[in-house]
Amino acid sequence: MNVWVAAAFIIYLGFIVGIGFIFSKKSSDMSDYFLGGRGMGSWLTALSAQASDMSSWLLMGLPGAVYISGLSAAWIAIGLGLGTYLNWRIVAKRLRKYSYITGDSITIPQFLQNRFNAASVSVRIICAAIIFVFFLIYTASGFNAAAKLIENVFGLDYKIGLTIGVIVIMLYTFMGGYFAVVWTDFFQGMLMFFALMIVPIIVYVSVDKGIFETMAVSNSGYFSLFGAEGNRVSIQEIISNLGWGLGYFGMPHILVRFMSIKSSSLIKKSRIIAMVWVVITLAASVAVGIIGFAYLKQEMIVLESAAEAEKIFMKLVQMVAPAFIAGILLCAIVSAIMSTSDSQLLVTASAVSNDIYKTLFRKDAGNKELLFVSRLAVILISAVAYFIALDPEATVMGLVSYAWAGFGAAFGPVMLFALFWKRMTMYGAIAGMLSGGVCVIVWNKFLAQSTGIYELVPAFIISCVFIVIVSLIDKEPSKDVVETFNKVSEIEI
Repeated sequence: MNVWVAAAFIIYLGFIVGIGFIFSKKSSDMSDYFLGGRGMGSWLTALSAQASDMSSWLLMGLPGAVYISGLSAAWIAIGLGLGTYLNWRIVAKRLRKYSYITGDSITIPQFLQNRFNAASVSVRIICAAIIFVFFLIYTASGFNAAAKLIENVFGLDYKIGLTIGVIVIMLYTFMGGYFAVVWTDFFQGMLMFFALMIVPIIVYVSVDKGIFETMAVSNSGYFSLFGAEGNRVSIQEIISNLGWGLGYFGMPHILVRFMSIKSSSLIKKSRIIAMVWVVITLAASVAVGIIGFAYLKQEMIVLESAAEAEKIFMKLVQMVAPAFIAGILLCAIVSAIMSTSDSQLLVTASAVSNDIYKTLFRKDAGNKELLFVSRLAVILISAVAYFIALDPEATVMGLVSYAWAGFGAAFGPVMLFALFWKRMTMYGAIAGMLSGGVCVIVWNKFLAQSTGIYELVPAFIISCVFIVIVSLIDKEPSKDVVETFNKVSEIEI
């Protein structure tokens, strides 16, 4: 088994690194390296956005949560589905146009500074710093998942698996930049889609259907969105899980996909492609958890801890699929890990080079120098995330949920108000970012457990309140800023 799986892994990883090498020649300037020269088509934009969005959470975190809690854990999937649609429907087209007419902004921090026509770089630096901190945690979740995969499949030590995963992800991101990331994400999104379609079907065929009836009796409420009688899912849990959808408005690695599409007129087609992919993969991921529970129950296997439950997809593949096919299907997890980690590395590198290094230290830095700094940043960020991911007991779900809340609360309200409220000011944006980010940290540490509310929800609300109050207290935006705001609705680019 391991020989054939290893063969599949080597072929797949060689293919991914090869894409990085091919596109290393195409990234000639900062716009190419971080935004693909704003030349991406509908399919590339849609699949790379969704593949970079879902990460290892889709094949590990969500099936593991459903395995333990039953269908009630699917409220997160519902929230994410709604959030995905609203992000494409509300944010995508306006951000593509707005980021272009505000000085052809190639990063979110740069867009925010240009949005307010600000001479001060404070909003840009604060934004870049938040990206750096929370993406380190988010990237570490991907590295953690890669290590668990290699450890589980090949029996290698966790640290060895972590090292292998980090080197491969870092290598092709370092070489190819945005072109490599988008094209690899496209193929990885396709692999994730088909693997999630195939595995639950194969496993379902192998399950004695009487097991489901037994589960319905012995695990009361397992097949209900609202839990068992006497142990109903609380309103706090439902609000918290649906609240995951709020995070989309503030995810830099997804927002830059909207900025990179060739024309705003292609957004509608991309939205349709993205929603088909999201609905099917989320439903299939939930099915993996439920059908996997039945199959392992039939085989008298129990995954007791949350960390073990996150390996459900791996275990099913190894138990029911022929060796080489198992290797290809397991590569879907690699795809999920890489498609998010590479995007996060690239966005963080852009924050370091374009928004911190160039803004604070070398205002006259040329493209060649900034590309060098960007690639160096990819290496350094990978190294720091590697050390964060060294704890094998950390769960993918735990790391992702914290970083997701951080971005959703710090940037989500700011992006929405920046795009749709002309009265918003730079100081309002700064207040929103800081209050949202701080609230996530404080709520997670002191209030999340006692209230049962996911920190993203209250932090998102608090950020909105601070944006409105501070903006109204501040002086009104200049005439140029208001004219640019109005121009966004009038143009088609």
